[in-house]
Formats: sequence, structure tokens, C-alpha cells
Amino acid sequence: MVYDFNEIIPRRGSNSYKWDTAKEEGVLPMWVADMDFRTAPPVMEALEKRAQHGVFGYTKVPDTYFQAIVDWFDRRHQTLFKKEWILFTTGVVPALSAVIKALTVPGDKVIVQEPVYNCFFSSIRNNQCEAVSNNLIYKEGTWRINFADLEAKAADPMTKLLLLCSPHNPAGRVWTREELLQTGRICLHNHVTVISDEIHCDLVYPGHTHIPFASLGEEFCYHSVTCTAPSKTFNLAGIQVANIVAADKEMRKKIDKALNINEVCEINAFAAEALIAAYNKGEAWLEALKVYLWDNYTCLLDFFAQHLPQLKIAPLEATYLVWIDCTALGLSSADVARILLNKEKLRVNEGPLYGADGEGFIRLNIACPRELLLKGLEKIRHTFGK
Repeated sequence: MVYDFNEIIPRRGSNSYKWDTAKEEGVLPMWVADMDFRTAPPVMEALEKRAQHGVFGYTKVPDTYFQAIVDWFDRRHQTLFKKEWILFTTGVVPALSAVIKALTVPGDKVIVQEPVYNCFFSSIRNNQCEAVSNNLIYKEGTWRINFADLEAKAADPMTKLLLLCSPHNPAGRVWTREELLQTGRICLHNHVTVISDEIHCDLVYPGHTHIPFASLGEEFCYHSVTCTAPSKTFNLAGIQVANIVAADKEMRKKIDKALNINEVCEINAFAAEALIAAYNKGEAWLEALKVYLWDNYTCLLDFFAQHLPQLKIAPLEATYLVWIDCTALGLSSADVARILLNKEKLRVNEGPLYGADGEGFIRLNIACPRELLLKGLEKIRHTFGK
């Protein structure tokens, strides 16, 4: 089947957070992480069928929901989760918040690896814990884990959790098995539980393989929690469905209680149908999507090499979020973002949103039809290029 990712689907006026946040007309949004493509046809068919039923009462999540998750991770990531390990919720951010609530007390420390997804900070803060940064090392155009610093931070008896962003947003890294093993050994030695946010795990490009943290071995599996969702993979953020996988029974009980306390323990009538259809029938669409996204990335690389060679692109190993080093411009990230918005009507994310080490960078969402991508790139060239 041929999928038309070049189709421009008007989103303005659809109550889109991405497109309708800007009050000014004509702003091209290449910031928040959702895609400008329709979801996979089997998902649309499942949602249409559910809508035609016309009755939208309280939803019981069927066994086929859990089986779809188990089968997907077995098939796509060679990882065997058990159905009884899975707890559902409305999103990965609510999942992270519930896990932190379950496994810490106010005043505990939680390690993050800056620059990193900004909602990590709010989830930690909202649970009255302290974020401690194991800053990634930026070297030779890419980002690596500072293991000596991680060991020092994990050794603090007040440190209870590590929030692992895998694959990493915004740096675009896919952590290798060796990096994950070294991270896991440090955490195990220091009794730090790894909370692995794997929401981007299905959007990994040639030459790289996503390795679920829980797949590293039984000891790693039972001393970690995995948070995942079909939302990035299939553009389903607005459907609000995510899952927490916890092998340890006592840990899972605590998380289940926290989900109930936070009142994010139910999903809506469309969520289960969307996930089941996506994971059972959406694979062909996903493979086509990944080819299109990779072509968008190579298009961007060629464009920058020709018109914006002073700006450096972090290698994109996963996600559809390009991390751009703008330090050669001699401007702050805020200035770069402000100039692009005010002069060119292009909205991007400024790097410090993801922590202080994001200064000098911007994040660009390339999950859009190529015509829109080229339009956005021209806006950057018009201001900063040649």
C-alpha cells in the first residue's frame, strides 16, 4: 500500500495545540512533538468503527489490549513483557509522575541527563523531589553519558531514581547496549531504580537498534520501570493512552496506587481501540513513515550543508526532532527562536527549555510534508544563511 506523506492536511482551526497556539496568522509551527500526518489507516478504521457505535460509556480495557503490547515488543524489540506487568494510563508524563510519586518521598533526589525532555523537571518538582543533573557530554557533534559523574550522583543515599530518556529527546541518541549496561550497573550498585522513558522507541533509523532497558537481564528488568506509548509512533497524542511496565510486583502495586491517587487510572473509549489497531495492523505504515522521515532528515542535512554550514546538526539516530547547534551565530537560543518567530513566522523550541546545557541549540520538528519542511528551512536560510 502507498501512503501519501506529502499530503498537506490543514490543521489550523482543529484545536491543534501545535498549530492553533499562535494567535498570529501564518506561523509555521515546527516545535511541539506531534506529526502533521494522518495516523495509520487501520487505526482510522478502528476509530471510525468505534465512533459509529455511538455509545461512549465507561471503558473496560480488554485482554487483547495487553496482548497487542506484548506481541509488539516481542516482534519489534525482541523483548518479552508479561501482560500482568502492564498498567495503562493517559500519557507518558502522567506515567512518570505516578512512578515518581510511588517510588520516592518528598526531598528525594532524581537524576536526569540534561539536556533532556522538559516535562521530566515538572514531574520531579510536582512530587516535591529534587532534580539532579548528570549532564551529557557534548563532544565531536554528539552527546554521550558522563559515567564518572553518574556514579558520583548515584552514590548519594538521597538519590532514588534515574529518569532515562531512551531514545533521547532532544539529542536524538539511541543508547548502545554497552551504554545501557554501564548505566544499569551503576544504578544497581547504588540501589537507584531506572525509570526508562521509551516513547520514541519505534522511530529508530538504519544503523541503530533500540534496546529496551528491561531486556538487559532479569536483574535490570526487576529494578526498573518502562514507560511507553503509541503516541509518537502513530501520531496519537490526542487519544491519550500510555503504558507502564513494571516486573516487580511490589513496585507495581505502589505505582497502581499512585495512578489512582493521581486519578489517571482510566483511558477513554477510543484509546484501547487505537492501540490495538496500531500495534496489530500498523507495521507497514510505520516502516513507510520511517523512510519518509529519514528522507526529510537527509534533505535537511543537504540544505544546511549548502546554505547554513555554520550550524551543526546532531546525528539523528531516532525521533523526528532535530537538535541544531547554533552557537556559531553568537546569539542565545532565545534570540534565535525569537528572530525566527518575529521575522520569519517560524516557531521552534529553544534549547534551554531542556536544561542549561541546551543553551546555543534549537530543536526542529521535521515530521511534516516535505513542502512544509522546505518552507521552514528557507525561513532559517533567509535569516541566517547564504
